[in-house]
Amino acid sequence: MNRPDLIRFLALPLLAAAAIPAVAQPPAVTPTQSAPPAGQVVLPPPMAVMPPPVPLPALSQAQDDWANEWLKSGMAEGLMARSKPTAPMHGQQLLNALLDRGRALSTGRVDTADFLEVWALRPAAFDPRPSLAKAIAEDRLPQWAASLTPPYSGYDGLRKGLATYEKIRDTGGWPSLSAGASADVVRARLALEDKSVTGTEPLTAALQRAQRRYGLNPTGLLDARTLTALNVSVDDRIAAIMANMERWRWMPRELPVNRVQVNIAAAVLTVFQGDEPVTSMRAVTGSPTNQTPMLSSNIHSIVVNPPWNVPMSIARKELFPKGRATLAKQGYKIVKTPEGGERIVQPAGPNSALGRLKFDFNNPFAVYLHDTPSRGKFSSYDRLASHGCIRLEKPVSLAELMVASDPSLSGQIQNLIDTNKTQRVSLPSQVAVYLLYWTAFASSNGTMNFRADPYDWDKLLAQKIEASSRRVDPTAVNSTAPAAKD
Repeated sequence: MNRPDLIRFLALPLLAAAAIPAVAQPPAVTPTQSAPPAGQVVLPPPMAVMPPPVPLPALSQAQDDWANEWLKSGMAEGLMARSKPTAPMHGQQLLNALLDRGRALSTGRVDTADFLEVWALRPAAFDPRPSLAKAIAEDRLPQWAASLTPPYSGYDGLRKGLATYEKIRDTGGWPSLSAGASADVVRARLALEDKSVTGTEPLTAALQRAQRRYGLNPTGLLDARTLTALNVSVDDRIAAIMANMERWRWMPRELPVNRVQVNIAAAVLTVFQGDEPVTSMRAVTGSPTNQTPMLSSNIHSIVVNPPWNVPMSIARKELFPKGRATLAKQGYKIVKTPEGGERIVQPAGPNSALGRLKFDFNNPFAVYLHDTPSRGKFSSYDRLASHGCIRLEKPVSLAELMVASDPSLSGQIQNLIDTNKTQRVSLPSQVAVYLLYWTAFASSNGTMNFRADPYDWDKLLAQKIEASSRRVDPTAVNSTAPAAKD
């Protein structure tokens, strides 16, 4: 299908209602009224009556049998690393198990109350009871179950990958490699994850494929980083797959077809148009000590030649200790605040930490996309180095895509920069933006790709999935191991 030359971004909603900050309501105003006459009884206002829950029909014997069998699939969906044989459930116990599994597959096993604050990508609320009642009444339980999981190839690829890595684990996993391992030993190790490895191809070619799957520099050499990636245990790879399947369950069932998407872990930004990737660029994302949050929002404007109002956390830790003379020499300004304190501002210009462009979107973390005068990191394979914002390799190109539908702005971004004036440009249409954390994903041929887990979120999330399953799922083994199996 041919693409139009100009990419038109549509104004689209955020990921899900749960991710949209609540609109502030005005304070309640108590009406002024005279006191009731003496002796008159004043009744309180009526309480809001919640509708009763949708009743669930009784299961037929065939539905009962099917449901008990289906509940054994929790491990295949990444909801637990181990399952246990259970006695058949019946009646309300079985219905409760179906409701719980429906919620877990639709919006995630981990309750949002147990999220980290920076996991701000929250699933929409979902009540499986009405759809389950309808499915039982219409005898369509398999169709109901199939509708619960995320409708994305990314999720399906992880589900298939999980089965592959569980087989590897169940047959003994893989040995730890040393730097001096023979070519045959290295080739055998690579073949466990890459079925295209042959005994006749050069080892460098097989190593390059592995390095690309791990997001490493494809040197074809068994260097330290490649060795580290190959020696990640199969249990940890399974934990990563489980964690990423859970993150897919936090996504809405329908994404805007036009969007900007950042993979925080891989430090890559991708632009989607018509639900297809049309361009991508390298990025620099938050360091492990300054984590970029997962969230969704809309880019509403671009600031051309932005000054940098240095956050106080950075000012106190990194800039004020340098002393006023040094800061003045480096071009910073110290200004008074209305409260009588001081803050640091870096004026707009070629040396500003924000570069020449800043892309603004509402979020509670004060993060944004921006240009940078420091270009060296973009040639590196280790690009997690910011204070939490996302630095862009090609900010002008991204800005031009966003304003392409406005004749007065199209092709004018560089001209606006060249004026050296600070100005805010409102976009013709707001652009959906998603900051996501993908550390495991499948290629089109089913081969799994992994990225490092710089924030240590995978193991933590896998442990939370396991703990949540043990609390509520009768088919889960009471085990503390996040990715282990007898």
